[in-house]
Parts: sequence; C-alpha cells; structure tokens
Amino acid sequence: MKLQWAETMHQRINVLGNFLVDGFHYLALFAIGGAIVWSAVVAFLGMATKGHASINDILLLFIYLELGAMVGIYFKTNRMPVRFLIYVAMTALTRLLIGDVQTHHPPDEGILLASGAILLLALATLVIRYGSSRFPSGQSNSRG
Repeated sequence: MKLQWAETMHQRINVLGNFLVDGFHYLALFAIGGAIVWSAVVAFLGMATKGHASINDILLLFIYLELGAMVGIYFKTNRMPVRFLIYVAMTALTRLLIGDVQTHHPPDEGILLASGAILLLALATLVIRYGSSRFPSGQSNSRG
C-alpha cells in the first residue's frame, strides 16, 4: 500500500514538474519573441526618423528576422535550429565588414579575418546540411 501511494505521488509530482517546465518554456519563448519584435520596431522607427536606411540598418533587420524565425521554429518543433544561429553570425559579420569598409579604414587583416570567418561559417552550414540529409534525426515531438 505504501509503495503504491509513493508511486502515485511520484507521478503527480512528475506531472506538476512537466507543467511548470512547459509553462516556463512558453513564457520564455514569448518574452524572447516580444523582445525581438520590440527591438526590430525600435530599429525600424529609428530608420523612419532618419528618413533613410543604410545597409547596416537593413542587415540589422535581417538579424531580427532570423532571430524571430529561430524562435518560431523552436516554438513549433521544440528543436533549436543551429543553422539559424550560424546565419545570424554570418549576417552580423557581414554587417561588421560593411561597416568597416564604409568608414574607409585602410584594408588590413581585419577584413581578411571577417571574410575568413564568414567562409568558415558557410562551410559549417554546408556540413550541417549534408549531415542532416545524410543522417536524419528522428521526427519525435518529445523534448529529449
């Protein structure tokens, strides 16, 4: 009798724990998504106030778009799309590179390092895409 009571209590605690974890998960996703939308709107309003958008501004909006897509995919599938993180990094490095060139800095090793990092991230994306097509993971909806 005591063993059955303990097992029932353990199951109830498990259900409560899963409920709390899922609640925090969704709350955090909504908070992150809201922060992304808020930041994108503020950036867009700043561009509207200036009356024009530079290439850096447009690339910043692409970063917000990629982050929003990443949150949306994670919300729907409970899987973190690593490729989107790489896309964000590539866009950020491109933004840095363009900003560096626009300020008319003389070409130096910084441009080569940023370009090499973008190339390395592109190759990483290629490897991830190849690996996911060659060795697909299971399509379960569990959070394991």
